[in-house]
Amino acid sequence: MKKEELYSGKAKTIYRTEDPDKLISVFRNSLTAFDGKKKSEAEKKGYFNAQISRKLFEMLEEEGIPTHYLGMEADNEMLVRAVEIIPIEVIPRNIAAGSITRKYPIEEGTVFKTPVLVMDYKSDEHGDPMMNEDIAVAMGIATYEEVAQIREMALKINEILKNYLDEKGFLLPDFKLEFGRVDGKIVVADEISCDTCRLWDKSTGQSMDKDIFRFDKGDLSKAYEEVAKRIVPEIFE
Repeated sequence: MKKEELYSGKAKTIYRTEDPDKLISVFRNSLTAFDGKKKSEAEKKGYFNAQISRKLFEMLEEEGIPTHYLGMEADNEMLVRAVEIIPIEVIPRNIAAGSITRKYPIEEGTVFKTPVLVMDYKSDEHGDPMMNEDIAVAMGIATYEEVAQIREMALKINEILKNYLDEKGFLLPDFKLEFGRVDGKIVVADEISCDTCRLWDKSTGQSMDKDIFRFDKGDLSKAYEEVAKRIVPEIFE
């Protein structure tokens, strides 16, 4: 049962529960882009993202990847473990798109022979600068061992998701992961959804993710609904 609000982010609100080790993450319809400079709302976005995240977390758990996911409290409310978030965004990249094509002489659509793993310091104030092991250790964010474990987990998750989404008719150019600690153990946190993944339809190349909102590419709600139909068809029955 939800108690007082703990934190409200760009797309989710976190609530305490009667158990201090458990929280409820409510997925909202809010949309933000460009470090919060662009904002909007999209019908049923929170619901679709929550259900997609549920499915992908369950799949990762089955594959032996520990996550903060515990279950669903409602259609858009996820029960999660309380974790100590490590402020590093981990981005596995399979196809060049987005910021990597702006910052480096890499053409959009370039397929990487092996995944490129990027780590950024999670901070709007500092513009999410790129992070590496030495900086993480110097800042006291994580140990060398933890960064190595995060890297290993991220690459394994990438392989699992890339293959799974390929079967559903999607390319996975890149996606964002966040990690946290529970009793000293590293687990996947936050969400894995259309908001945090760059998804392209295999047949058309059309964006099926938040780039639709970022760059005014069409109807985001319809695109998220289509992704949900392929990943969690049971919610439409």
